[in-house]
Amino acid sequence: MKVIIINGPNLNLLGTREKSIYGNESFEDYFAKLKGRFDDITLEYYQSNVEGELINKLHEVGFSYDGIVFNGGGYTHTSAAISDAIAAINTSVVEVHISNIHAREEFRHISLITKECIGLITGFGLKGYDMALFALKAE
Repeated sequence: MKVIIINGPNLNLLGTREKSIYGNESFEDYFAKLKGRFDDITLEYYQSNVEGELINKLHEVGFSYDGIVFNGGGYTHTSAAISDAIAAINTSVVEVHISNIHAREEFRHISLITKECIGLITGFGLKGYDMALFALKAE
């Protein structure tokens, strides 16, 4: 099974930004542990702060990978283009958010991409990525 985790804007700053919301562990450190816990999955990781690059990556992997774990960051609430990209591909996508987007500012309560994903995991910290991988394995 081949799965890619795609993280959107500002998630490259995990471990240093807003630690009360996002924790103090970098995603790279977490990803190394995640690969150890899911050694039966070929895991890749991609992060970009640029909307078009995220869309290009979805197009690149969306017909050949077995699953995508996607955290669109702030683009979750604003990007019809990312929603359209997810709708256009064949690979199953699980939407993940580290914080509980429904317990935050009102504009974060709306996700333009959820309807194109097989599920949404929000509010469990980095463990949400583990949950997404379990969901993709069970599909």
